[in-house]
Amino acid sequence: MILDSFRLDGKVAVITGAGRGIGAAIALAFAQAGADVVIAARTRGQLESVAEQVRATGRHAHVVEADLSDPETVAELAATAVAEFGRLDIAVNNVGGTVPDALLNTSTANLIGAFVFNIGTAHALTSAAVPLMLAHSGGGAIINITSAVGRMAGRGFIAYGTAKGALAHYTRLAAADLCPRIRVNGIAPGAILTSSLDVVAANDELRTAMERVTPLRRLGDPAEIAAAAVYLASPAGAYMTGKILEVDGGLTFPNMELPLPDL
Repeated sequence: MILDSFRLDGKVAVITGAGRGIGAAIALAFAQAGADVVIAARTRGQLESVAEQVRATGRHAHVVEADLSDPETVAELAATAVAEFGRLDIAVNNVGGTVPDALLNTSTANLIGAFVFNIGTAHALTSAAVPLMLAHSGGGAIINITSAVGRMAGRGFIAYGTAKGALAHYTRLAAADLCPRIRVNGIAPGAILTSSLDVVAANDELRTAMERVTPLRRLGDPAEIAAAAVYLASPAGAYMTGKILEVDGGLTFPNMELPLPDL
């Protein structure tokens, strides 16, 4: 049956930034597909809520409360998965983000910080996970959460967009280095209704304007990103590596720009 190829029975996944939003949705989707999960984020209360939902599916969740801006801390999650569950099959590099700002307000330190948080953490978990995947599972899947802004130009996203664009190419390069036993793919979400868009959700005028310029005429749901992650992590996606799935409602240009004036 085709739906069986989307199952993750017996697999173990690490998901960063899993206390809410896209990371939480991926953790729950993986559990519904049969996987046990290690979930990490800053806020224990949020993680425990996600863990409770995972356990309600009959799967196991191990919570790690940590500052994931530190690549060394992120790298430790791979060993945690093996210690708790005896194996590691899937790593989802979801943690990331950067406060938008104009180019002239973005210092070199800001830009470096964006690279560390969005790419350094992904590299740390990937490089720690791969040897353990090979040793305990014989292979595995790595999924990097990039962004539509990594391929589209919009004002105010010089640090975030540059870092996410680099993460997309990191995905292609890592896939080339790690094939055929480790698959590396990415997902580039568009505007997804998570807490980062709370101001949009609460402003009918702003939300309507964003929806109007989105070809599918709506904003995305975290579960739609999670569905893409299940595909990439499961046997259904076994012939995919080095690719970025653009789950963005059909965007070809940003549906939100900061109101930054011309110079």
